[in-house]
Amino acid sequence: MGLIKEPKNVDFYIKSEPWSEQELAEFRKIMQEFKMKNAKRKKRSLKDKSTKQS
Repeated sequence: MGLIKEPKNVDFYIKSEPWSEQELAEFRKIMQEFKMKNAKRKKRSLKDKSTKQS
């Protein structure tokens, strides 16, 4: 895979703005829900694997 060269007069560097406290709170809530959902899936899949081996 090669490097992409910047065309003239085009800047690929993007400076993002800092998040507000409200945006951070929303993001943290979404991530917490996502992690809980994935933890439940992992537990369920581990249960399925352990019952199949027995």
